[in-house]
Amino acid sequence: MKKHGILNSQISMVLSNMGHTDQICIGDCGLPIPAETQKIDLALRFGVPSFMDVLQEVGQDMKIEKIILADEIKTHNPQILKKIYAFFETSEMPTVEFVTHEQLKQMTKTCKAVVRTGENTPYGNIILQSGCIF
Repeated sequence: MKKHGILNSQISMVLSNMGHTDQICIGDCGLPIPAETQKIDLALRFGVPSFMDVLQEVGQDMKIEKIILADEIKTHNPQILKKIYAFFETSEMPTVEFVTHEQLKQMTKTCKAVVRTGENTPYGNIILQSGCIF
């Protein structure tokens, strides 16, 4: 049995299999997930687990070189955006890229997986791009 790190076996497996520039998405409970992309559903009810709970755990277990967010988060969910920036300030700040929400949804097709949270606030979605640990 694992002593540290992510206990969810699906997330742990995806992260272990990721290489440099591979991507994983953490999404709110309303984000559509393409049929061709692995769905890891953690949602229990609205708000549980929260987007930030999942981002913090995945972010502590993954080398992240870039994050991709929907441009709409700036005006429709500045509270989450502020929390994202605060989280990454405690570690090495990755490059930040903003795209339209439609583009972000299209990008999930090439992600290794989409982790569905119980987040029920607008644009609570992020794509994390894997960095290189050496």
